[in-house]
Amino acid sequence: MSVYRVLDKLESYVHEGTWLPAGYRILSEERLVEFVEKIRSSLPEEVGRAKTIAKDQDRMIRAAQEKAQAIVTEASSTHEQLLDQHEIVQRARATAESVLQEAEARADKVRVGADEYAARILAELEARLSNALGSVRKGRETLTARPAAAASPLAEAAAKSKRAAFDSQAAEETATLDSVELVEK
Repeated sequence: MSVYRVLDKLESYVHEGTWLPAGYRILSEERLVEFVEKIRSSLPEEVGRAKTIAKDQDRMIRAAQEKAQAIVTEASSTHEQLLDQHEIVQRARATAESVLQEAEARADKVRVGADEYAARILAELEARLSNALGSVRKGRETLTARPAAAASPLAEAAAKSKRAAFDSQAAEETATLDSVELVEK
């Protein structure tokens, strides 16, 4: 039976009650309690839950507000962390870019210095080689400018030296043979 039907019956019962002077009616207590029980039994479960929720509404509202505040605080903290990370990333990129530019500038200076040093060393080497090449040319010119006759006294001196060495060796061998003959006699 629906709640509205039970309420309609209760209303009819109240109107059917006996009238007393001063505007009162006489109703049966048992019959009224019966109608109240029917109304209670006809109420859906949601009404009971709503009653429980209504009792606990302050507690639930506080819990919901605390949860909302916690969510807002966490979101704010996360937002600040993301901003900090973004700033850190920007600073890191700026620092990396300046370090890279500085390194490139240093590398260019080193490269220029190395090129200058290599050019200086090569110039010195070229000068030394030019001097050595000049000496070689002078020596060749001196050798080609000498007459062929100047070369022959040197050859004659060498030949005399060889003959003298040969003669002295032959004299030694002869002396050795003579001494050997004397010893045998």
